[in-house]
Amino acid sequence: MGGHDAGSQHQFTGIAKHFNSYTIAGRRNCVLATFASILGLTLFFKLKPKKQAAVTAK
Repeated sequence: MGGHDAGSQHQFTGIAKHFNSYTIAGRRNCVLATFASILGLTLFFKLKPKKQAAVTAK
């Protein structure tokens, strides 16, 4: 039968097992990692404390 090959001919090890361009799950993991990193950077810059102006004593 026709259908998508789930990577049976590719034997990945290490990080390539989870992040690859040959399987649907690998592509999904790459997309989720990209979205998570963008969200993390956005939250980091939104929530970090602002620098306060230096108080000068007269």
